[in-house]
Amino acid sequence: MMTADDFRAWFALLYAPGLSRQAARSLLQAFGSPQAVLGATAAQWAPVAGREAAQALTTPDPAAAERLAQAEAWLAGHPARQAIAIGDALYPAPLLHCGDPPLMLFVEGRVELLHQPAVAVVGSRHATPQGLAHARTFATALSQAGVTVVSGLAAGIDGAAHEGALLGEGSTVAVVGTGPDIIYPRRHAALARRIVEGGALVSEYAPGTPVLAHHFPHRNRLIAGLTLGTLVVEAALKSGSLITARLASECGREVFAVPGSILSPQSSGCHALIRQGAQLVESAQEILQTLQLSTEAGPAAQGRTAPQPAGRRRDSPGGDETQDADASGNSPAGSDRSAEDPLLKALGHDPVGLDALCGRTGWPASSLAARLLELELQGLVARLPGGLYQRQQGC
Repeated sequence: MMTADDFRAWFALLYAPGLSRQAARSLLQAFGSPQAVLGATAAQWAPVAGREAAQALTTPDPAAAERLAQAEAWLAGHPARQAIAIGDALYPAPLLHCGDPPLMLFVEGRVELLHQPAVAVVGSRHATPQGLAHARTFATALSQAGVTVVSGLAAGIDGAAHEGALLGEGSTVAVVGTGPDIIYPRRHAALARRIVEGGALVSEYAPGTPVLAHHFPHRNRLIAGLTLGTLVVEAALKSGSLITARLASECGREVFAVPGSILSPQSSGCHALIRQGAQLVESAQEILQTLQLSTEAGPAAQGRTAPQPAGRRRDSPGGDETQDADASGNSPAGSDRSAEDPLLKALGHDPVGLDALCGRTGWPASSLAARLLELELQGLVARLPGGLYQRQQGC
């Protein structure tokens, strides 16, 4: 456990304005500890880390005391909060085998999850209803098999993955790109509280660090580095999820991708990953087998992702929820009836526009629009951006 004096020394070194992570790493390697670094002189620092680093450490920082006080107040605010420096026994070993491991982490929640087998589940912030259902299904099955699900607390796939993982004993870890006291997006505040209670929240940024765009791609290396593999559920070709997948591959970790419709831009990134060698997966069992983890979980770990039509999940606080499948892994009653609906048959399983449906069915647009609204209200059809419609999963 880090002492108060140790923490102050680490904080003074790592969060000195103008001091790069690489410079701090070089100084630590040369002097052995933050206390030893801070006890040296500018003449000793410069040959190791350069004149800019020496200048940064010698320039008074008027905001230093306030930032330190904010960090100490956060740590003292709850017994489940702690700072873990590299070299500490609690520091997650998987991060040490990836490039640029963070020198200190702020953690709130179950720190032991950082030492359990883990899989990252990531994807688009603008996910389709089917993608959200896939994320929950995979995450629930992995967590029920005792695997920790790691994601980034972002909107869309990340949030769905955290929600699904909270249902199993493996639980979930959220890696954020802000200080641990700032939740982004704000609508995930309730989800973050649930994660802290049943899982863990992790950041390399000091308390009080605001939302900065360049932090989010950078934090992806932690998501990749904490895990045995990364599953991409939905992603466009230009997506932060593809950065996470690339970083995972560079760390020697497995990369998995869920295929989708060739008409959906949210599947194009997954298809690109598969062409580059990522493993195409349709069930959590395939991931468990590839990673040589136990597959002796409940039915969810054995089942495929298909059975989860939209509706409200009774344990979710709101937003893009899906209804639970029954214990057999089949979707609730109603999907059998939906299979007989001629419009659902015409829809197929790819996104489709109203004009194309008019051509397939011969119905006038007004009649189609009215019937599509009925199916949407029944949870059988989802309206997508761009005037497209898609059958809900399991329908």
